[in-house]
Amino acid sequence: MQDLTPRQIVEQLDKFIVGQGEAKRAMAIALRNRYRRQQLPDELRDEVIPKNLLLIGPTGVGKTEIARRVSKLADAPFLKVEATKFTEVGYVGRDVESIVRDLVEMSVNMIHTERLSHVRDKAESVAMERLVTYLVQQDPKGRELVATLEGDQAQAAANQRVSVERRLRRQRKKVAQMLSERTLEDQTVEIEIEIEVDGYGSMMDLMAEAGTDEMGANFDDQLNQQGPRKRSRKVSVADARRILMQEEAQKMIDFDSVIDDAVFRTEQNGVVFLDEIDKIISNGYESSGDVSGEGVQRDLLPIVEGSTVMTRYGPVKTDHILFIAAGSFHDTKPGDLIPELQGRFPLRVELDSLGVDDLRSILSEPDNALTKQYQALLATEGVELEFTPDGIEEMAEFAFDMNEKLEDIGARRLQTILEEVLEEVSFDATELEDRKVVVDRAYVRSKIEDLIEDEDLSKFIL
Repeated sequence: MQDLTPRQIVEQLDKFIVGQGEAKRAMAIALRNRYRRQQLPDELRDEVIPKNLLLIGPTGVGKTEIARRVSKLADAPFLKVEATKFTEVGYVGRDVESIVRDLVEMSVNMIHTERLSHVRDKAESVAMERLVTYLVQQDPKGRELVATLEGDQAQAAANQRVSVERRLRRQRKKVAQMLSERTLEDQTVEIEIEIEVDGYGSMMDLMAEAGTDEMGANFDDQLNQQGPRKRSRKVSVADARRILMQEEAQKMIDFDSVIDDAVFRTEQNGVVFLDEIDKIISNGYESSGDVSGEGVQRDLLPIVEGSTVMTRYGPVKTDHILFIAAGSFHDTKPGDLIPELQGRFPLRVELDSLGVDDLRSILSEPDNALTKQYQALLATEGVELEFTPDGIEEMAEFAFDMNEKLEDIGARRLQTILEEVLEEVSFDATELEDRKVVVDRAYVRSKIEDLIEDEDLSKFIL
């Protein structure tokens, strides 16, 4: 993220999200301030707290999409959660502290993946040598050569030993060459692996299996008692290469360092996107907070303000974690949140409802536009799909009208309309005689004409 200025962040978001410039700018500034804070002197750095954001706008206008795209841009732990999934402490369900625990897990996985990529080449080289050894030992000729070297006769005749070693080197070189050419991928080989690193397994899995209560002083003793257990397994050469490389990479990683860096990165650069925050507002009829309402809001207060949460990796401070909340506030307003929580989100950005021009742009401009997705999908069947400007205009106008007449669900209405328009060609794609389909205004109208005329029908379908 330090390589991207606020303007560049907005430019990246513009590739996928239409409009909502104010929200993009606010998000870009908040993320850039994370980098700026890291450049401050130590005594001032701790005093600079993140300015949490509250995104307000109807569904389908880009709140969640902005968060999703930012998560891919940010080189930091990023977690998106829905406020409705949490319950007040003391009730069955997830408590809000699980947000921090999940964020740390993401940070651990992120750094673990980074470290794996750093040692990948070295681990691949070591794993290849091990795989060559296994293949040579399982070949009758290679097994005979190894047995000769290990036997007493080899010690008695030094010249014979030199000859055997030369033949064994040639055998290994031949096998290594075949491995590099991928000619043995389907062959079965028996390898010896550590149980903990079979598949994805790593020290992270072992620590994940032990609950927080087991992470006490006796945890090291448990690890030492278990030790690296090994077992034999028959797999294809392709799988063996992957398993052995993973095992060797795990051995090269300092997991204590991974955990320390993960906790630090979570505390200093973590970002949490709290969606559907308006859904935990009580309806006003209860005299006290309900399980999923005010109680959850009260539990969120210390997390957002700054507290220490115990995780399986140790205590984690939330003082400098950036929280971005979002909600449609259709039947409520931000002022209905409890006052203490309102104060934890000083920056508020209102996203605009989508007009016809916005919907038209969404259909055609972004890199991931729906029209481009359908063109790529049908191209796999040999069908060329062409959307004319008037066809796109017709779908945008119809989506806007439906949002006005029915519930306003923003850009999500476009997905339903496109499915309705392209249902026939999607079903008959493999049988079409004309491999080119032009979606113009007339074509769109022919597919949704009944829905335009019958408003009651459109309520059920759209």
